[in-house]
Amino acid sequence: MDNAITIDVEEWFHVCKVDVEPVIPVSGRRVRQNIERILTLLAAFEVKATFFVLGSVAEEEPALVPMIAAAGHEIASHGYSHRLVGQLGPGRFRDEIRRTGSILERQAGYRPVGFRAPQWSLSRAMPWAFDILKEEGYLYDSSLNPLLFVGDPHGPRAPFKVETGGGSIFEIPPMVTSLPFINIPSGGGWGFRLFPPAVVSWTMRRLNKAGNPAVLYLHPREMDACGPRLKLSPLESFAVYGPRSDAAGRLNHLLQRFSFVTLRQLVESWESA
Repeated sequence: MDNAITIDVEEWFHVCKVDVEPVIPVSGRRVRQNIERILTLLAAFEVKATFFVLGSVAEEEPALVPMIAAAGHEIASHGYSHRLVGQLGPGRFRDEIRRTGSILERQAGYRPVGFRAPQWSLSRAMPWAFDILKEEGYLYDSSLNPLLFVGDPHGPRAPFKVETGGGSIFEIPPMVTSLPFINIPSGGGWGFRLFPPAVVSWTMRRLNKAGNPAVLYLHPREMDACGPRLKLSPLESFAVYGPRSDAAGRLNHLLQRFSFVTLRQLVESWESA
């Protein structure tokens, strides 16, 4: 059973809880070196992943997207400004989708067909956002994280279709582990590095046994155990950065044991079935 590894390509300071993005000199930016670490690890196992790239990062690091695309990975959109979808509203959301799509098309050679909202800020209470994605040519979204307080806490854990005025779009939720009263974020972020590897593997096997892919997600900063952090409250810091550890070891463990393809490949296989 094929699964997917996804990477949200953003800098270490791209945190939605911060109203104003800090001014960081070029020497303080770390996304490229961390993406290079991820690419090296994926290449060792000949695995292709989906990279959700922030448009502003692509502009500031113009060699980044070509480097990822040249390695055969899928380039998808993470929006432009890392603002929450609800804060943008329909007009600015469409503008960001178009702006980022143009940047990524110019750099990768093709327009993205996949989208992921910053901080899982898209929900089914925003049908206009799915309408816009469909109208702009997107085939899938991967934003409805079935977790409390973000995404779609009561939503499906398996891929499904969202109907829009112009047709359907695939929704591909990231992996969570379902407990009796709550889902826990075992597929990425702080949970991926906190919970025992056996929990992550067990959840992946259960999804695969049911005929569903496990979708993992990673931020470049999670490959950077000694990297900088913004000054946040203890709870916010834990939610954003999690335990101060490197995700590379756990990713290596899973790459040895499971099969992975890009999200676009998964969608294309569903469409042709």
